[in-house]
Amino acid sequence: MGLAGSVRARRDELAANLRTVRERIAAACAAAGRDPAEVTLVAVTKTFPASDVRLLAGLGVADVGENRDQEAAAKAAECADLPLTWHFVGQLQTNKARSVAGYADVVHSVDRARLVTALSSAAVRAGRTLRCLVQVSLDERPGRGGAAPSEVPELADLIAASDGLELGGVMAVAPLGADPAPAFARLAGVAERLRAAHPSATVISAGMSGDLEQAVACGATHVRIGTALLGGRGAIVR
Repeated sequence: MGLAGSVRARRDELAANLRTVRERIAAACAAAGRDPAEVTLVAVTKTFPASDVRLLAGLGVADVGENRDQEAAAKAAECADLPLTWHFVGQLQTNKARSVAGYADVVHSVDRARLVTALSSAAVRAGRTLRCLVQVSLDERPGRGGAAPSEVPELADLIAASDGLELGGVMAVAPLGADPAPAFARLAGVAERLRAAHPSATVISAGMSGDLEQAVACGATHVRIGTALLGGRGAIVR
């Protein structure tokens, strides 16, 4: 198969996967009495090439997620001509804040005051506004990132008061090996309390390929879909 044929085959594969994912979102919304337009699909393209981002954009995908700065920065630069919203969804070190502020529109993984300060400085320096989500820890496992639910109000207040940042809402990853529904219900409670203090912080980023239905049932506004859309992870793109 020549290059053109390979591109067509990959486009067809992505189109079929996208159709299936959108059907799952629509069915989950119907079951929850929600409008599918309330749920944004973030295509998580980590380890996949910029060519896949271009194909997805051609299929109508407008939101793209990455979790490693080095890969994300290069991919965003290569796709700078596309009308995309870039989401940084991975754990973020403070020393990467300046780079991330150069291309990301939304940062899903804000979980400590030091990172808020670094992102604020970087956003101001770049002349940009970053929409920030507070990552909430829904389990006790160390190393997965996230602020405790009790820490969310103070962190949210700090984001809202910081130059160059806009408080968007909350994000979480379901606990490994457990039913995600109770965890997502807890996140919905955290989000509700946050909206009482910050009415414009309406984003609930929850749900991935294996649990998007449970996330939508609990009010997710953004689902982060990788494997169901792009297939199994390939070699990391440098």
